[in-house]
Amino acid sequence: MLVTVFRSRLCAGAHDDYSAAVERMSELARTMPGYISHKTFHADDGERCTIVEFENEEGLRTWRTNPEHLAAQKMARQKYYTEYSVQVCTLDRESKFKV
Repeated sequence: MLVTVFRSRLCAGAHDDYSAAVERMSELARTMPGYISHKTFHADDGERCTIVEFENEEGLRTWRTNPEHLAAQKMARQKYYTEYSVQVCTLDRESKFKV
């Protein structure tokens, strides 16, 4: 499994337009081969963190090179983000607990 950690900060006043774009990208991501899940978290200091899971590199590559996703990335750099970082990690070990 591959895990992508996407951290970002939004420009002031970008939230409403950004929310619509995120909703569309969420829908699109779910259609990608090998997609497992994604969740976004918001910190008190304004940082946002999205964690995305894909089964394999092929699925992640399909997502990363999707034309609509590429266009959304370009728009985000121009209009929505003051900063972002992307880390792609390979899962080496996993443990779980659930009551």
